[in-house]
Amino acid sequence: MLATVSLAWAVLQLGRFLLSPLLPTIIDDLGITNATAGIALAVFQGIYAITQYPGGEYSDRWTRATLIVPGLVVLVLGFATFGLAGGLAGFVLAAAVTGLGKGLFAIPSRALLSDLYVERRGRAMGLYAAGTDLGGLLASGVAILALTYATWRAPFLPVAAVLGVLTLLFVLWSREEYTVGSPSLDATGTIRRLVASPEQRRTLVAFALFYFMVGGFINFFPTYLIEAKAFSEQLASAAFAIVFVVGLAIKPIAGAVSDRFRRESIAVVGLLVAAVALGVLSLVGGESRLLIYGCIVVLALGYKMEFPLADTIIVDNAPDGDMGADLGAARALFLGANALGPAYVGIVATYADYVTAFAGLAVCLLVAAGLLYWDT
Repeated sequence: MLATVSLAWAVLQLGRFLLSPLLPTIIDDLGITNATAGIALAVFQGIYAITQYPGGEYSDRWTRATLIVPGLVVLVLGFATFGLAGGLAGFVLAAAVTGLGKGLFAIPSRALLSDLYVERRGRAMGLYAAGTDLGGLLASGVAILALTYATWRAPFLPVAAVLGVLTLLFVLWSREEYTVGSPSLDATGTIRRLVASPEQRRTLVAFALFYFMVGGFINFFPTYLIEAKAFSEQLASAAFAIVFVVGLAIKPIAGAVSDRFRRESIAVVGLLVAAVALGVLSLVGGESRLLIYGCIVVLALGYKMEFPLADTIIVDNAPDGDMGADLGAARALFLGANALGPAYVGIVATYADYVTAFAGLAVCLLVAAGLLYWDT
């Protein structure tokens, strides 16, 4: 199950992260502005965020597989729509369907691993989260091939096909039954648990700010390098790959270390490192390529370690029977903030510039670090 759901997460993230390096081409092909593109991506992230909580609670009450399999099926449909549908309406529809599928899959798959790995939960979450970086790394290479030899739509159908195969493998190997129970949700009880103490509330706000930064950064980073640092599309895609190479290595390490030491303290260090690196990157001119690459490496080291830590901190504080619900509700908040990130960068870049937009993201990281340090 660890291998199956982690690989499925990596493949869906490959499809999702293809949008970032292909975004300038998509904008030109569809004839839209940066702001419109940011809002379209916000639709994807918004639907993904909204489905986090119900997906998590239903996986507690029913079974994990009952949510995971439909989520994978919807993802296949979403990526196929990216590859086949035309125009802005088709692009937005594909984004909405893909966001729904990802939301149905994300929390039950994490909860499944949390069920299977208790003492080594941080390491398991780190390995799963590294799928994001494997997918992102592959996306950078695939995007270069698509930009050179094909169209921006070409890679999405193979992504849909691979996810279809993984769906069949999950169905074959899973030992869980498929059970549909009551559709009611105990949202009030879940919210009360999440905000029960000032420490928990500060933690939620800190990671919401972190996810806001991620939403803006990851969707527009290649475009930022092209517009603000005079990178070519191919070179920007290659630089984008650095983020995922670092993340692929650091996430399992951070997860394993957090099984031995206080997770919040590790998170503070990562946020501060990322904030400094992003701040320096905002000030560096495009001619200082070596310094830009160094900032990218340090930034990735700092912010990539946060993902397994955020999930595991929430799971650690949740009752066993409500693990999916609490993680889903918390991630709904985080990803709601994440959905605002691309809209923020797109709008600020349109009416000011990318340097201003990315400097604002660095401030978010500093505030998040301060909130978590309050409780260390």
